[in-house]
Amino acid sequence: MKVELLAYTPNPDYVVAMSAKLCYSKTGVDNIRDNLDDEKVQKFISHLTSIGHQSPIEHVSFTFAIEGISRVCTHQLVRHRIASYSQQSQRYVKLEQFEYIIPPQIAENEKAREIFIKAMEDDQKAYDKIVDELIEGNVKYFIEEGYTEKQAKSMAEKKSIEDARYVFPNACETKIVVTMNARTLINFFEHRICERAQWEIKEMAYLMLEEVKKTAPNLFKNAGPSCISRNKCKEGAMSCRHPEIPKTRMEEMDRKIKDNL
Repeated sequence: MKVELLAYTPNPDYVVAMSAKLCYSKTGVDNIRDNLDDEKVQKFISHLTSIGHQSPIEHVSFTFAIEGISRVCTHQLVRHRIASYSQQSQRYVKLEQFEYIIPPQIAENEKAREIFIKAMEDDQKAYDKIVDELIEGNVKYFIEEGYTEKQAKSMAEKKSIEDARYVFPNACETKIVVTMNARTLINFFEHRICERAQWEIKEMAYLMLEEVKKTAPNLFKNAGPSCISRNKCKEGAMSCRHPEIPKTRMEEMDRKIKDNL
């Protein structure tokens, strides 16, 4: 898995502080930057956090390039709707040999790993055979429609792989560019760094948080699962802090989360 921060709003902590300053003082546009030092920036952001005023943090955004993740992971990622996504297309990109993600639990079990890899190999073979079966008929179709042989072959491949891709598994590796504003990111971290989050998106969220903390340390100082960021669990009866969970287990989880944050 690789997460790279491609771009972000310059001086994000200061932009948020300036937005907050405009809300809570008589300052105007001409002097919105005046007397804003590191200490005051931190103070403004802490104030916003303490009162739950989140609209000023929407003024900064962050763009990530992510690869080495599965379609399972991106299916969860795109449920965070206030964001922009550009994902590698299986319709336009022919996968001569698709990469795939092996879940750790399967990787550690020899028999399960063997079954899993065999399934991936069978999927690739099925994809290749379906493309081969479809492409001749599609070339013929496009030639009859009046296209040159060269054009027909190019269009036939695309038409063939767009249906053949249906045999690919959720484990198929993908690449995606994601842009979120800071408010959406903080909400994303609350849900996806939670102990109950699925392992892959949790790992990705940790890497994303690590990147944004380098550029906006004040803004993301307390970012993380809601039990850390808000001191309150949002999972209800499904909480890892449910009375039936052993206390030692909860303490272990708290340590793990705080160490990673």
